Amino acid sequence: MDTAELAERHRVRDAKNFDLATVDPSDTAGLDIAKGDAKDLLETHVKDLRKWQERLFAEGKRSLLIVLQAMDTAGKDSAIKHVLTGINPQGVDVTGFKAPSTIERSHDYLWRHVKALPSRGRIGIFNRSHYEEVLVVRVHPEILRSRGIATDDPDLWKHRFKSIREFERHMSRSGTTVLKFYLHISKEEQARRLLARIDEPDKNWKFAPADMKERAFFGDYMHAYEELIRHTSRDYAPWFVVPANDKWYSRLVISATICETLAHLDPRFPDLGETTHQEFADARAELVKELEEAKKSA
Repeated sequence: MDTAELAERHRVRDAKNFDLATVDPSDTAGLDIAKGDAKDLLETHVKDLRKWQERLFAEGKRSLLIVLQAMDTAGKDSAIKHVLTGINPQGVDVTGFKAPSTIERSHDYLWRHVKALPSRGRIGIFNRSHYEEVLVVRVHPEILRSRGIATDDPDLWKHRFKSIREFERHMSRSGTTVLKFYLHISKEEQARRLLARIDEPDKNWKFAPADMKERAFFGDYMHAYEELIRHTSRDYAPWFVVPANDKWYSRLVISATICETLAHLDPRFPDLGETTHQEFADARAELVKELEEAKKSA
């Protein structure tokens, strides 16, 4: 399976009728790849990413925003580490969104996300994102009530979905390509990974008692994810629902999708023009002459 097929396999096409229950978190597209082979294939993707990122940065006209959403333990952090570890950090911005600060709460809920958008030529990664405002606060409406927002408004979520669509449409029109990944993990696999965080000393720091409390709302989160995907997956900002029970597979899907997207954008190194080329030639002649004179006097 090539990168184009891998990327397209998990794109949400029929958002209106999207059913999360039809997505198998253990799906690996029938691929039977040894751990070493999966690592080699990922490295191939990373090399391609390195090439495209350099061109995007040099061109300086467009940007790419990668949104990562998932339940705890699904592998967002490790995906960032393994997929984007080989590209130039000068051209990438990673922003993790936790609970908003007092200042952030004094603005509209999209304000802090607008500030973090990538500038032209850069790749931005949102580790959690503006979707928390139709996800966590939907599962826990008391958060909104504490901000003075009426959660009994029947149009609350409809309006928020519309605002998010318009926000992402504006990004698209302004030259930012938006890719959104939901890493879909089963409740059973999450349990295994939480156990590993408890049983393995070097992973203890990753475990928090609050993780167990949130597990009680697993079904509510699945409903909220299904709803937000139905209402916000559009051609200009598609969702990719990535099976995440096998981390090697989710990393391959994410890397393949980013590669294919950048290849489609086809960023180019800037044309320097005849005047600059002549300046290069003059500078080169001067430097060569200087080195030859230094060699003679040595």
